[in-house]
Amino acid sequence: MTAIPMEVTMSKGVERVASPWHEGELELQRSIGVVDQMDVVGRRVLRPFLLDQHREFFPLLPFVAIGAVDPDGLPWATIRAGRPGFLHSPDPLMLAIEARRDWADPAESGMENGDPIGLVGVDFVTRRRNRLNGTVQRQSDGRFEVGVVQSFGNCPRYIQSRHFEFVRDPAWNTPTPAIISDALNEEACALIANADTFFVASYADQGGQGRQVDVSHRGGRPGFVRIDADGALTVPDFNGNLFFNTLGNFVVNPRAGLLFVDHHTGGMLQISGKVEIIDSFEIAGFEGAERFWRVFPEKVVWRRDVLPLRWTFAEDRYSPDSLVTGTWTEAEQPMEAARPAKVWRRLRINEVVVESETIRSINLSPVDGKALVPHKAGQHLPIRIADKKSFVRRSYTISSAPSEEFYRLSVKREGKGSQLLHSLKPGDDIEALAPGGSFCIDPVEQGRPAVLLAAGIGITPMLSMLHHVVKVGTHTGYRRPIWLFRSSRTSAERAFDQEIVSLVERGEGSIRDVRVLSAPEPSDEGKYDALGHIDASLLKAHLPFDDYDFYLCGPPAFMQSLYAGLRAFQVNDDRIHAEAFGPAALRRDQVNGQPARRPGPAPATEVTKVVFGQSAREASWSPGSGTLLDLAEQNGLSPSYSCRAGNCGECRAKVIRGDVSYLFEPSYRVDEGEALICCSVPSDSGNLQIDV
Repeated sequence: MTAIPMEVTMSKGVERVASPWHEGELELQRSIGVVDQMDVVGRRVLRPFLLDQHREFFPLLPFVAIGAVDPDGLPWATIRAGRPGFLHSPDPLMLAIEARRDWADPAESGMENGDPIGLVGVDFVTRRRNRLNGTVQRQSDGRFEVGVVQSFGNCPRYIQSRHFEFVRDPAWNTPTPAIISDALNEEACALIANADTFFVASYADQGGQGRQVDVSHRGGRPGFVRIDADGALTVPDFNGNLFFNTLGNFVVNPRAGLLFVDHHTGGMLQISGKVEIIDSFEIAGFEGAERFWRVFPEKVVWRRDVLPLRWTFAEDRYSPDSLVTGTWTEAEQPMEAARPAKVWRRLRINEVVVESETIRSINLSPVDGKALVPHKAGQHLPIRIADKKSFVRRSYTISSAPSEEFYRLSVKREGKGSQLLHSLKPGDDIEALAPGGSFCIDPVEQGRPAVLLAAGIGITPMLSMLHHVVKVGTHTGYRRPIWLFRSSRTSAERAFDQEIVSLVERGEGSIRDVRVLSAPEPSDEGKYDALGHIDASLLKAHLPFDDYDFYLCGPPAFMQSLYAGLRAFQVNDDRIHAEAFGPAALRRDQVNGQPARRPGPAPATEVTKVVFGQSAREASWSPGSGTLLDLAEQNGLSPSYSCRAGNCGECRAKVIRGDVSYLFEPSYRVDEGEALICCSVPSDSGNLQIDV
């Protein structure tokens, strides 16, 4: 018998056994909930020897990238080149490198006998790459061997396709002198500004386990590395295999060695410096990036014509994965648009689509031609529509994917606002604020499937969530399991069938769609999976025993009933996420006999005088009479508002004197001295004056 479970705590028992990952890698894996998954992966793919296919791979290469650490503790990335075959494996525990010493290379002093180094072999034509960490075994200046400590393959993502040719004998070292400095010169900046590829060396000291040195490849669209005003380099870290070798090293030891190669001249730019991993609002505008890291150069070495190789683009040039990532220019457009987030912006209707008997979608793009403010999957858009001499203000969930270059609003025809939207046609304009709301989904939450529960037009945030989860899954290879339950009266009233079928197919088995009809017609035969309503009993009949996150959107009675049913099944309150607009705001369980509310002053318990400063009106508020917004409307005022649920910030007002108390925790954060009047009342501190 299936059942909706109580919360299950994920075991961390695998960390008690010797992990294949060091503490820095584990810290980042823990931060996104993949420790258990990556423990299994690590034990399977990290090997203390070379596979036969790797032993066959390295001899095909004309170069290998190396990461080394000099006696001062500075990491360096470099390259050794030779005719294919200069790399070979005498046995599975060894890789031999036929290359002469290069004393002008700052990495050379970190490749003495017994030194730990990292290597990565990359075939730019086939986009294959394999990594190796090991220890130098050197008997001569013309050759050294690396004893394998750890060997593993890497995915081909972000590798640009290039052909190579030798322009001279690789055994001959160029006499070109090195230019050494502590900052980037103009030539170095130009190389970085156009780079689509670089290598990064890093290392971590692990006590009794010794030093682990890594070198890794990074790729993106040209200019994906930004040179900041302070001389630092900011690098977007794109979604990858979740190993976190490089970033894990940064957590333990924040130092990096970067190598940029001039593919046309054979020049090498080597940079060693300190690193910081940063969270920034800019991440929302940089497609494909999960975080940023910055390198502050401490030592820079530029050598012209040092490599005997030259590379030219192959026919397919950029990796498909690189092409779907962003650039700093693209990222700055939505960031620039986001700066006036509290200002109304004119949007134009590009397309109108009839989705069902009652639902219509409109696609909106900025009239000013600038980029949209990025939205998160599940957020809503506060809009206002001109109606004779005034505006009608509403908030509607964005049903399009965050990656789209337009906002799609899908609206059911009911009420004044939706009727106005249904009357609009392509070419008409409306105005909007920046997207808002905290009803969002984590597409890579691992360990818990998500259950999306939608009634009627409540499907709109779920559509955006599905698009987002599917796209992220396509890029990362991890697909969060999704159960979608959607209900309507009849199939004719149900929207987005074909779109959801397509998403299910793209989800490759990770999405299950359960269609529920409450009042089917004879023609609906075969167009539903269940009859009745979405309730706890229906979920119990369909969901396997597991630990879930639940997302609810629909009419107030639907959400409140489902919430009560889930809580009765001992589902933790923080596992239940709900859309909240005005009367649809979910009433959650009381805590210690008191309604959950924002920490702060207690609400007034007596009649309190409220002065509306802009209109010079006074009113008396009494307990139980409603919010400050209600009080303003009762006294003939028309303050601006949208969601009436503390989500959008449209109703915020300056507090001139006194203080407010919130009935519940709003998702929109206001500045000190401001209040959201849609969800607040006077506090017990005395009379109140607000700028309304």
